[in-house]
Amino acid sequence: MAYRITVDMSERKLYLYQDSELVKTYPVGIGRVLSQTPQGEFMIVNKVPNPGGPFGAFWMGLSKRHYGIHGTNDPASIGKRVSHGCIRMHNKDVLELAKRVPLGTHVTIRP
Repeated sequence: MAYRITVDMSERKLYLYQDSELVKTYPVGIGRVLSQTPQGEFMIVNKVPNPGGPFGAFWMGLSKRHYGIHGTNDPASIGKRVSHGCIRMHNKDVLELAKRVPLGTHVTIRP
């Protein structure tokens, strides 16, 4: 059972796949125009519960340093271009995702 994640920035959605089957879709917030979310192929390299500050209930760091998928203390920001480049999720969603995906999970971020 291999998981992979695709983030579609134009749709502001995160898609979770198990093997080749779509298992869940989550709404996300993405980077502002001046601090855009990076596009490309990455991996989840660390996981931190309760990281504090604006990162909500959970942080999953990507292989691109200083970028990650995380919760938020501002749920109204989901679906908008508001972050400094990270992928924001509702806290309940990021906790659910973090339980499922292991370190090394492949993440594709596309326009």
